Amino acid sequence: MDVIPFIKMHGLGNDFVVVDDRAAGYGLGAAEARIIGDRRTGIGFDQLLILEKPTNGRADVFMRIRNPDGSEAEACGNGTRCVAAKVMEEVDTEAVTIETIAGLLPACMEADGRVTVDMGRANTDWDAIPLAHETDTLMVDVGAGPLQGATAVNIGNPHAVFIVGDAEAVPLEDLGPQLEHDPMFPERANIEAATVIGANRLRMRVWERGAGITRACGSGACATAVAAHRRGLTDRIVDIELDGGRLSIEWREEDSHVLMTGPVAVSFHGHIDGSLFAGLKRT
Repeated sequence: MDVIPFIKMHGLGNDFVVVDDRAAGYGLGAAEARIIGDRRTGIGFDQLLILEKPTNGRADVFMRIRNPDGSEAEACGNGTRCVAAKVMEEVDTEAVTIETIAGLLPACMEADGRVTVDMGRANTDWDAIPLAHETDTLMVDVGAGPLQGATAVNIGNPHAVFIVGDAEAVPLEDLGPQLEHDPMFPERANIEAATVIGANRLRMRVWERGAGITRACGSGACATAVAAHRRGLTDRIVDIELDGGRLSIEWREEDSHVLMTGPVAVSFHGHIDGSLFAGLKRT
């Protein structure tokens, strides 16, 4: 390959390299993702989003998600909003459906320019998260330091939400990797520290599985909204304040689907030089 076009996008500072592979067949795998994701010698991203032809006839595009460590993620809320905005602009429409390995995610453009994504059903069953053994997911007996007793939620990917008195004071850079790899989470987990800061308002910080601390995490915000309502702290419609800004979340009662609304932005367009992968054995 000579060059690979890409778009750098972000949702509240949660940044993505978006590569359109619907026709070219670049075949970017784990090793390529690690190289592109290096913020010193590559481009850098929280997730690499690879657009492929959909396998489901109801979808407009398939979005494959790679973390900086090369691992594949099932869901990415902020990334879904970015890709949805790109595809809506391409086909001049206000609604699209994004296919992921976690399922179909409908998205639409709001009048104020924000994008809403239906992230699907919030699953709180222990074996769907998944956890290592059966337990009450409202209060899972895991913890480290001030993070004790998680509420576990699956929003296409596993999350452990810790409600604390002051999310700002949590040393998440130290505790996040420890909790991500806790034996209770056989597929690892995203780790959220959240504090109620007002009526139906929460402050959340996140350690993303395979990525580390990020300025925003859409699926994490959804999981936090679900956890807070389950614990009787908020209603079903909340605002989540992240390092990068605010997301609006609704956990619908009728079908348990979670709707996430927030902004998207394009940072720049560029090309990846194919020589970056010279001699690489693909995985």
